[in-house]
Amino acid sequence: MRILSVRGALPEHRHSQAEITASFVETMLRGQVNASVVERFHRNACVDTRHTVLPLEAYQHLDGFGPANDEFIAHGVELGARAVLDALTAVDLAPTDVDLIVSATVTGLAVPSLDARVAALIGMREDVVRVPIVGLGCVAGAAGIARLHDYLLGHPDAVAVLMSVELCSLTLQRDDASVPNLVASGLFGDGAAAVVAAGRDRAAELASTTLPQPEVLASRSRLYPDSERTMGWDVGSSGLKIVLDGAVPDVVRRYVGPDVARFLADHGLTREDVGWYVAHPGGPKVLEALQDSLGVDRAALEVTWESLRRIGNLSSASVLHVLADTLRDRPPRPGSYGLMLAMGPGFCSELLLLRMPG
Repeated sequence: MRILSVRGALPEHRHSQAEITASFVETMLRGQVNASVVERFHRNACVDTRHTVLPLEAYQHLDGFGPANDEFIAHGVELGARAVLDALTAVDLAPTDVDLIVSATVTGLAVPSLDARVAALIGMREDVVRVPIVGLGCVAGAAGIARLHDYLLGHPDAVAVLMSVELCSLTLQRDDASVPNLVASGLFGDGAAAVVAAGRDRAAELASTTLPQPEVLASRSRLYPDSERTMGWDVGSSGLKIVLDGAVPDVVRRYVGPDVARFLADHGLTREDVGWYVAHPGGPKVLEALQDSLGVDRAALEVTWESLRRIGNLSSASVLHVLADTLRDRPPRPGSYGLMLAMGPGFCSELLLLRMPG
């Protein structure tokens, strides 16, 4: 398949890390932790600014999972619809051209799912195929593209869309002074993204001479042993409480490098053949572990580091923002191979082999 366009969407409320830190300490922790401790966690996240769907002062009034989830649905539909429409418009397509929509989220629950609500809002066809993905977390951006690829291999004349919506700010826990909650409060932001892709036959009709449109050649999923409590949610009356083990960088160092080497070898390639990387910004320690595992320097993941600095970790939407930034600001040379990769709850990873036409 070919990726025709990628677009991100961010909420209007943008804050410096210092503003978020002060608000979190004053209105959510309410003196339970020394401000200097929270400031250290937030400073170590290497994030300068983040976007939130609500004004900072509104979060203290979210009482329990129900009100937070209501906000998730209302804002998630609007943000997801905006991302999808922007991505379709970029390649002169309409909602009625879409044959499949895959939606990814892990920061709220909606039944009917967000894809159904967005499809109705923007006017997709009644026979559009819907595949909601809930629970893959940060890996779902890469995994979502892989699932588009699976579908389009069997439907070469189809157009498919991936929509990711993650409103991480709505999951932060009040009165929770645990280390995972402190880390999350300094790392995660809100945002959405959409990918428009087409099967081989349809892509030939829609190929652009001005937009970089990489091909997806292959994908691979990897589920790691004895790692269920490495990352995820504990679900309770107060909402989604983050599970985040400090061993995540160790898992990345142990497994990702060999996984990548085997994946590339199966396609007759080595790491030296990879000209560009699209990596999920899991956090500074994760990115450093990823660089070590891949045997690359910081420059190879510079677009990912910059995304982390500007908007934080958007869970599944983040790697799609990195892809959009790469194609817009640093278009890979024709014929070059790229590697897209993300990790998430399971604990798991998803790898995609990309290539620029030409």
